[in-house]
Amino acid sequence: MEDGIRVGLLLVATPQLEDPNFRRSVVLLVEHDMDGGTLGVVLNRPTEIPVDRVLPPWAELVTGPSVVFQGGPVALDNALALARLPGEDEPLGWRALEGGSEVARVGLVDLEAPPGLLAPELLQLRVFAGYAGWSAGQLRGEIEDGAWYLVPAEAGDVFAGNPDRLWQEVLRRQGGDLAFVSTFPEDPTLN
Repeated sequence: MEDGIRVGLLLVATPQLEDPNFRRSVVLLVEHDMDGGTLGVVLNRPTEIPVDRVLPPWAELVTGPSVVFQGGPVALDNALALARLPGEDEPLGWRALEGGSEVARVGLVDLEAPPGLLAPELLQLRVFAGYAGWSAGQLRGEIEDGAWYLVPAEAGDVFAGNPDRLWQEVLRRQGGDLAFVSTFPEDPTLN
């Protein structure tokens, strides 16, 4: 049975989601198996840690801001990277996201591989510490409970130059009610 959740979509936190790990977050789904669970990375949580402090060989290839992003609350001591490549080839050290979506040329980078393998092909690269994970059925339940909007992604979302505005920008481009939600104040009690 299809649940509508698939790799390459975005989870956008609804204003009701108060968990500090996900408040106003935008999560790119990078793995989904209805029986095994879902994995994603938060796209709009830059840290102050420069990439060259944790992964010096990759630092010069990173798309600005050149900091590590907090990909989620799970396994914060592990890094993963997403890169966007042109063409149709799948070079060593890079695996395209499944799903044939707008982010089809975005993929996971093997950070153990020499950066020189990908450097000539890279259009954009971003490094994340940790990830967001859900067990089988958990994410579907959270969506049904009103915690998340499930919307299409664009390749530019992954490498947004102003990640602090990504939540509003993604919602605004959806139009209708979601565009209205993009104006929801940070603290509604101050209205």
